[in-house]
Amino acid sequence: MADIFDVIADGTRRDILRLLLDRESASDSGTSVSQIVSELGVSQPTVSKHLKVLRDAHLVSVREDGQHRYYSLSPEPLDEVDDWLVPFLTTEDDLESELPAALSDSAAHAAEAVGRAAASAKYAVTNAWRKLPGR
Repeated sequence: MADIFDVIADGTRRDILRLLLDRESASDSGTSVSQIVSELGVSQPTVSKHLKVLRDAHLVSVREDGQHRYYSLSPEPLDEVDDWLVPFLTTEDDLESELPAALSDSAAHAAEAVGRAAASAKYAVTNAWRKLPGR
């Protein structure tokens, strides 16, 4: 299987993922290849090629109905990207610039630790919530 970062590095694949995400709430039955082609203005062979890569990376699921294929987003593999990205979202410099100057070094350190713990907890709860059935 290709590295998830290689898969999402391609702009057309990101466009397909975004389209599937946007259409997810509108249609529980999935989005057809012809709808993707129409929305993105990309040729059918190009869309099919990118959908195969997304399928192989388990980022989309497919439902067959006769000759037609309907695709839906499967965002779970993107958790790997989340896990890698989270440490970069808040840097120590960001935290220090947000702290009032009146805090002692020990209080500033404690505030930083609490802030990181809160951000980590929020991330864990958000991911758990997204993984619940029916979400």
